[in-house]
Amino acid sequence: MFITRLISGILLLAIVIGAIIAGEGIVFLLTAVLSIIGLYELYRTYHIHKNVLGIAGYAAAVMYILLIWYDMPQTGILGICIAFLILMCIYVFAFPKYNINEIAFALFGILYVPVMLMHLYQIRRLSDGFFMIWLVFISAWGNDTCAYCVGMLIGKHKMAPALSPKKSVEGAVGGIAGAVILGAVYGHFMGEQLVSLTSPVLQCAIICGICSLIAIVGDLCASAIKRNQNIKDFGTLIPGHGGVLDRFDSILLTAPAVYFLAIYLGSVL
Repeated sequence: MFITRLISGILLLAIVIGAIIAGEGIVFLLTAVLSIIGLYELYRTYHIHKNVLGIAGYAAAVMYILLIWYDMPQTGILGICIAFLILMCIYVFAFPKYNINEIAFALFGILYVPVMLMHLYQIRRLSDGFFMIWLVFISAWGNDTCAYCVGMLIGKHKMAPALSPKKSVEGAVGGIAGAVILGAVYGHFMGEQLVSLTSPVLQCAIICGICSLIAIVGDLCASAIKRNQNIKDFGTLIPGHGGVLDRFDSILLTAPAVYFLAIYLGSVL
C-alpha cells in the first residue's frame, strides 16, 4: 500500500507540475476536469450523481467554468443564481420526488468543488501567477507533510478525534510552522518574480501561515462529509489516496485564500 501510495503520489505531483509549467490553458483543462470528477464523487455520496439534480449540478459547473475561461469571473454569481433557480424549479415541479436536503446538497457541491477549485486557474492567470500558484501547494501539501512528521515524532494531544483520530495539536502547529518557514524560503528565492508582493519573504510567510490553517479546515471538512455519509474515501481514481476530493480536499479552500491574499496583501503591507 505504501509503495502504491508513493508511486501514485509522485505521478500526481508530476502531472500538476507539468500542467503548471505547460501554461494557463493546460491548468484550466486540468482544473476543469478535476472539478467535474470531484463534483461527481461528492454527488455520489448523496446518491444524486445520476439523477436530474446531478445533471443540473454538472451543467451549472460547466457554465461557471466557461465563465471563468472567458474571463468573466464577476458574472460567476449569475451562474450560481441560475443554478439555484434551476434547482428550485426541479424541487417545485417534481415535488415531492426530491427533498430540500438533496437540493441543498446539489447547490453545496457546485460551490464546494468547481467554484473553489477553479481559483487555481485564476491564480495561474495573474501577472506572476506561475510563481504565485506554488504557494497553494506549499500551504496545503507542505503543511500536511510537516504536520505528519511532527505528529509522528511528538504528537500526543488529539486535535479532532471524531473526524481524524491521527491528527494531533502538535502536528497541526508543526504543519503551520513548517508552511510559514517554507513560504519564507520560497519568498526569499523567488522574490524578484513575485512582482505583486512588496515584501515577498514576509508576505509569502503570512500567506502560507494563514492558508495552512485554512488547509487544515479543508481537510477536516472533507473528513466530516465522509463521516456524515459513512464512507472511507470519495473514490478510487488515485491508488492509495482515494478520489480527487481525498487528495485535493485541502486545496479546495486553500486556492481561493491564496488568490485573494495574493491580490490584496501587497496593497496592505
